[in-house]
Amino acid sequence: MVAKCEFVVGVLLLTVPVKKGEYKMKLIKNYMTNNDCYRANKKITPTHIVVHDTGVKNRNIKRYVQPDVEGIGVNVNNNDWNRHGVEKCVHAFIGELEDGSVATVQTLPWNYRAWHCGSGSIGSMNNYAIAFEICQDLDSQSYFMYVYKEAIELCAFLCKNFNISVDNIICHKEAHDMGYASNHSDVMEWFPLYGKSMDDFRKDVKEEMEKDINNIPDSYAEEAWNWGIKNGLTTGENPKNEIKRQDTMLMLYKFYEKFIKEG
Repeated sequence: MVAKCEFVVGVLLLTVPVKKGEYKMKLIKNYMTNNDCYRANKKITPTHIVVHDTGVKNRNIKRYVQPDVEGIGVNVNNNDWNRHGVEKCVHAFIGELEDGSVATVQTLPWNYRAWHCGSGSIGSMNNYAIAFEICQDLDSQSYFMYVYKEAIELCAFLCKNFNISVDNIICHKEAHDMGYASNHSDVMEWFPLYGKSMDDFRKDVKEEMEKDINNIPDSYAEEAWNWGIKNGLTTGENPKNEIKRQDTMLMLYKFYEKFIKEG
């Protein structure tokens, strides 16, 4: 599925289209240009994605990301990560904007080397992974489900754009167990509280990606499919799903109404 991008005063708003009624990922670009990690300007070729959580009860992206753009909000405590000497940085944060809506804020270019997991007995996943933090709140299932869905859609987007295998999506704890990160428990102190594991997460990302694939017609049918949309014969949804007889009749009737009866 092709993502729709809009540029508004230097801020990237990216909305991944999904079926009507489903959650839509909102991605805002706000690079931490004052962070030493950003200034180091080291590049990687990402092969993995590492999922973190912040480990403290604070849903607000503004706690970590400044300045205030597109409704992030103002951090009046001046303890955000966009400053010299923080010595940590990820590619994105998922959490709440000032109005309480859930969004993703990208804080580094995806191919920058982030400082997010330290080193383990073998090496560091910093050298291989795109990493993001989910602002934590252990006490709210509804909030968890919103940010969980946001994280799924972000990972699906990253896997497609960087050709990353879903099997290479791991959390900080898994990176440590593999020998590529410091000893942290995230996200396994949070996800299981609401019946989710990293295996569930990887499965859900895979299903999200397959759903997107099913919403794109094969190349041999693309011209005809677009013609059908243009002429009102189909809504353009689910081009690869099996068609029911009633839907066939509906399409034939629409064809009759537009090209035979009116003609």
